[in-house]
Amino acid sequence: MPRFKLRIEYHGTPFVGWQRQDNGISVQGELEAAIFRFCGLETTVTAAGRTDAGVHATGQVIHFDLDREVSAERVQGALNYHLKPHPIAVRTVEIVPDDFHARFSALGRSYLYRIVNRRAPVAIERERVWWVSVPLDAEAMQAAARHLLGRHDFTSFRAAACQAQSPDKTLDLLQVTRTDEEIRIVAEARSFLHHQVRNMVGTLKLVGEGKWHPDRVKAALEARDRAAAGPTAPPDGLYLTGVVY
Repeated sequence: MPRFKLRIEYHGTPFVGWQRQDNGISVQGELEAAIFRFCGLETTVTAAGRTDAGVHATGQVIHFDLDREVSAERVQGALNYHLKPHPIAVRTVEIVPDDFHARFSALGRSYLYRIVNRRAPVAIERERVWWVSVPLDAEAMQAAARHLLGRHDFTSFRAAACQAQSPDKTLDLLQVTRTDEEIRIVAEARSFLHHQVRNMVGTLKLVGEGKWHPDRVKAALEARDRAAAGPTAPPDGLYLTGVVY
């Protein structure tokens, strides 16, 4: 049974999230349906990370097994055909060893959060960014982000429904940059807690608009209390951009 590794992208707005659920369409469910339409096989697709409803991906990685020998090129073409009209695209396909696992073999994950910071609302980028109309100071946000780098107990930035065994994570990169009207926040770590990136972004926004001093982020982290940090940023601006193996 060959194992296939796929790098995919998707626009997350129409979906209830990555994971298959009963209350709507999911990315996982549509991929599994496309595989069934391709070869009549019911199989489970495993992802590097479970994105929430409305969260996008440009570099999600998945794996699944087939019961027959098929070329990677044929798998890519067939799945892209059978995924229509859903906003999911298979960017690359490769055959990998049987011990490869999209989630457990991963050594790192990277996310991008996009904020459009201007007075006028967004039109073309609607549902792809977080529109913030009040001016934001990206340099202050970057100063605050430095307090979160390294290994910490991230309870203050963890969703109540998080199923991780420990709140301890090592944040390798949290970088805030601005180009014209767009602020980009890049986060890299081996793994993240549920809503960790969105909760960090929501907190950095408070710094950017001058409601918090950058040092208050350090105090929020040390409090180990979700109530001590800022709100959860909306899913619209979040992208899973890559997975390292």
